[in-house]
Amino acid sequence: MSGLSLERARELLCSTTTEAHLFEHALGVSAAMGAMARHFGADEAYWKAVGYLHDYDYQQYPEEHLQHTEEPLRAAGVDEETIWAILSHGWGLCSQVEPQTPLEKSLFTVDELTGLIGATARMRPGGLSDLEPASVKKKFKDKKFAAKIDRAVIRQGCELLDMPLEEVIALCIEGMREEMDALGLGPKEA
Repeated sequence: MSGLSLERARELLCSTTTEAHLFEHALGVSAAMGAMARHFGADEAYWKAVGYLHDYDYQQYPEEHLQHTEEPLRAAGVDEETIWAILSHGWGLCSQVEPQTPLEKSLFTVDELTGLIGATARMRPGGLSDLEPASVKKKFKDKKFAAKIDRAVIRQGCELLDMPLEEVIALCIEGMREEMDALGLGPKEA
């Protein structure tokens, strides 16, 4: 099993990233990956660490995302399995690394999906606390809502995982709910 811990993932991301919204995205993906790991009976701490680190080069190289990830992470002592998983989340978009393992397929899918879940939760007084998968699925169908979120990637990811969209949404909500206050997605004060 990999040696990447969440603590090390945080250190590495902090070395390249300063924008609060990118740390929030990292936390959301990390939390969702924890729930996916539980679903697959995998190492939750490791999956969370990979989720946290997945956008390692994004702030510095938004137009060349994942082109400045492999060598710096290798030099920092990150194992090949982790580097490969991180590269695979950009498959078909900014990377040619096809997701093969449940970890890689999950990261590919939840990267976009956590954005849709967060945007849906922001519209509700209860935030993530009472968010139902059906509400997110309804927003998924509304192409004008959170229009930058690539629904085709989410659909493709669910196909790779061989899981229905609603089930993946439910797992991501469950994971993100554990971090809802840190994500600013808790219930709004009345």
